[in-house]
Amino acid sequence: MTTRTHEIADGIFRFSTLVPEVTPDGFTFNQFLIRGEEPLLFHTGLRAMFPLVAEAVSRVVPLNTIRWITFGHVEADECGSMNEWLAAAPRAQVAHGAVGVMVSLNDLADRPPRALQDGDVLDLGGRRVRHIDTAHVPHGWESRVLFEETTRTLLCGDLFTHTGDGPPLTAGDIVGPARAAEEMFRASCLTPTTGAVIRKLAELAPSTLAVMHGSSFNGDTRQALHDLAELYDGLHRAAAGERA
Repeated sequence: MTTRTHEIADGIFRFSTLVPEVTPDGFTFNQFLIRGEEPLLFHTGLRAMFPLVAEAVSRVVPLNTIRWITFGHVEADECGSMNEWLAAAPRAQVAHGAVGVMVSLNDLADRPPRALQDGDVLDLGGRRVRHIDTAHVPHGWESRVLFEETTRTLLCGDLFTHTGDGPPLTAGDIVGPARAAEEMFRASCLTPTTGAVIRKLAELAPSTLAVMHGSSFNGDTRQALHDLAELYDGLHRAAAGERA
């Protein structure tokens, strides 16, 4: 495996590792670095991927300058190498939503994490990153996204997950591939509020969607978010009908 690096927005870098054995088309695991006076890493990757990802990140910033370690929710591919990153970056601190800190990270992290409330902002120096709680969207009580306000990049974690090894950044369809992946994995929580949470993210009018599994997106982001919300609303209605 190799980890490839691309700048998907000004000062925001995508590190992508393709695992060909996951799905017939392969599956990418992506991390994102926001460069600033206090660099922020979004997703750590699996522990086994740490050497590859760390080497790629070190070509953008020295590892010991990383200040914030963040991720969408507590899952191995999002935070499996969290403590390896804490060891490599002595002044780094994990920052997550209050629920994730309370339920898991106070115990799992080798250094005390910072608990964020919905809407809290991390000032990276030249970049401002807003924490947004999205409980159970797409899955996990502690789920959240980050919004980098300067470039208007939405770091959306598992939202829009799709298979294959597409381009680092696309303006093409990512909702259709996300539908196909949902049909394959059945990974998302289908609740009455799932669509509403995603529509609220569309109000941010992001310029770029930084997607954890698959290509990032710089097309009509608001429409893509509304279409994804409608997809989940339809799946919820279908599931409710099956239970009735």
